[in-house]
Amino acid sequence: MERSLERFKGIHPGIILERELKKRAIKPSPFALSIDTHRQIFNAIIKGKRGIPVPLSLKVDKALGIEEGTFALLQTYYDIERAKDTFLHGEKPNLNILRKILFWDTDMNKIDWQKQSKAVIQRVFERGSQEEQNEITRFYGDNKIQNALVERITEPMSLHKH
Repeated sequence: MERSLERFKGIHPGIILERELKKRAIKPSPFALSIDTHRQIFNAIIKGKRGIPVPLSLKVDKALGIEEGTFALLQTYYDIERAKDTFLHGEKPNLNILRKILFWDTDMNKIDWQKQSKAVIQRVFERGSQEEQNEITRFYGDNKIQNALVERITEPMSLHKH
């Protein structure tokens, strides 16, 4: 994991930690015990439900032989993105909830969330998870969601002759 941290900015450090453990074929529960951490706390961290405190991140770095401070920096980058989302609330949905794969054909940071709302709504409701749909509904509101989805249903379908 000695790669640049740049590509992981804004991703919850627990998710990165879980991938790193899988890559090394290390089971989370024994690993948690080996670094003197409760399994439940560790599980919440790797599921992205809890942040990783600096003392624990230092234990993880040392146990995995990763440069000291790596997971603490990842947590800081994640916290910065969350704060920016809160500060800029209303300009765009919470991008930490939306998977990048949903917008594989574009840079999510360059989407005009207002002008392209219909396409965003339709894509998320066609391919997104319930959590992603909930975030889009929170961001746009029920009326805008309904209008975009009704337009999709009422658009003429192309007929293919066999």
